[in-house]
Amino acid sequence: MYDKKENQTTTQTAEQKNPIQVADRLFAVIEELSKSGPTGLIELSNTLGLHKSTTHRLLTSLMYMDYVRQDEESGKYSLSFKLLEISSRILGHIDVLSTIHPYLKELADISGETVHLVKRDGLDVVYIDKVESSSNSVRMVSRVGSRTPMYRSGVGKALLAMMRPEEVRTIWGDSKIEALTEYTVTDLDELFIILEEARENGYALDNEENENGVRCIASSIMDYSGKPKYAFSISGPTVRMTDERILELSKLMLQTKKKLEEELGYHS
Repeated sequence: MYDKKENQTTTQTAEQKNPIQVADRLFAVIEELSKSGPTGLIELSNTLGLHKSTTHRLLTSLMYMDYVRQDEESGKYSLSFKLLEISSRILGHIDVLSTIHPYLKELADISGETVHLVKRDGLDVVYIDKVESSSNSVRMVSRVGSRTPMYRSGVGKALLAMMRPEEVRTIWGDSKIEALTEYTVTDLDELFIILEEARENGYALDNEENENGVRCIASSIMDYSGKPKYAFSISGPTVRMTDERILELSKLMLQTKKKLEEELGYHS
């Protein structure tokens, strides 16, 4: 059991660092239950150095969110399997990244351009990996963690091209359509034409639609159920990404797409 005075000091220090005090306490409950297993309210309150009513409110909140459950007979509290489910998804995500990254690096080395990997998140794509070519002195402003609407990015269109028309219409209708450049597609009928071409070619393009002076070629990666989940792209300045260069890079893209889907056990 913790020394109560010491634990209070630790809690105060943590509260000074954490701008949201309740978040600090919620996670303190989670961490303690992960170590102690099923625990009663009074014992947990004493261990954390918190008032019983405060601890009860924290537990009630965690139960509401399905992170904690209470045994009806003993009245003791324990963690649910929700954290295990979350950690499993995180590990699965990390495994995918570690598997895909070498292929992205190879693509960046061969093409001499920047390569991105994204994952769909609602109406947007989120950049989850980026590899800059060591032979290229021009650096892309994109960063891991940033997001872009699907309709105006090459990677987004690569994903949209593999979706049902009604799903594309829903995403379009729920998105905030705005022209970042003079080339941004803001008409749904035009987008459907572009997506049909992307389906036929196996890759989609971003023709300065998201950023002036930058062109991208992108392709999606299908998951085990045949749904588009990830997409990757080669991006570069328009002076290098000519139509002839795009055609050359498309062969690399499609080869990499095939390798990735085989490696991940997916299918297109």
